[in-house]
Order: sequence, then structure tokens, then C-alpha cells
Amino acid sequence: MQDNNHPLYFELTQVILGCCFEVMNELGSGFLESVYKNALFIAIKDKGLKLEAEKRFEVIFRGKKVGLYIADLIVERSVIIELKCCESLLGEHQAQLINYLKVSDISVGLLVNFGKRRIEYKRLHNPDYPAACDHAYPEFQRSTNEEILV
Repeated sequence: MQDNNHPLYFELTQVILGCCFEVMNELGSGFLESVYKNALFIAIKDKGLKLEAEKRFEVIFRGKKVGLYIADLIVERSVIIELKCCESLLGEHQAQLINYLKVSDISVGLLVNFGKRRIEYKRLHNPDYPAACDHAYPEFQRSTNEEILV
């Protein structure tokens, strides 16, 4: 699913991001994170993709459970989506998603912020896997009025 020109799961993340823009275009800004998560679940499901909501992952240390992470959405068992509704994405949001990737053994994650009128997103990779060079998604920049941050 990876070639020299695109990062891992490029096509899948394109579809997911397209769904994010559909949700924002239809709902607008100002809702709670749970509203965007439910709407995104419907939009992704309508594309025929398999997904799980609020999947739980135990953190194990020396054979004992020491924590629990709950991922917002997992698409095709390949991409974790962590949603936020905040002023801007911060380092701690990225760290949270990286920890989800590590504990779940999933290699790609999308951190998506619905907190402003324009969607902000970051694509992150599990540090245990080699990451391909990330490219912007120019078709979204041309086809929408949304700002794309990578």
C-alpha cells in the first residue's frame, strides 16, 4: 500500500480527510468533539470503510496493566483518528496520538482539529515504524477553501 511517491496509507488518509472536510462543510464550527466524532463515523461508514469507535488499549508494564488509552476512531485497523476541538493543535495532542500508535501497534495516525472554522490536521507515524516522507494533500487545497496544515 506504500510506494516511493506516497506515505503509508496515503489513499486511505485522503479518504478520511475528505470525510473530515465533508463534516466541517455540512456542520460548520462550534460543536463539541463528540458531535464531530459521530458525524465523522457516519461519513466514513458511508464510504464503505470498516471502523471502530472508542477502541480501548491497555498499557502494560512488566506484565501489569498501568493505564488505558481510548482511541476516538480506527479506520480499517490501519489509521487512528484522534479528534480535537481546540484553538490549535499542541505538542501534547501529538504526544497523545503517538502513544496511541505505540500501544495499539498501528503505524499511522491523523490528529484532526475541528475547533476553528478551518480544519487543522497532522499526520503522525508510530515511532517504531519507518515513516515515509509526508506530502501535503494538494487536491484538498485546490478543491476547498479550507486551510491545510501539515
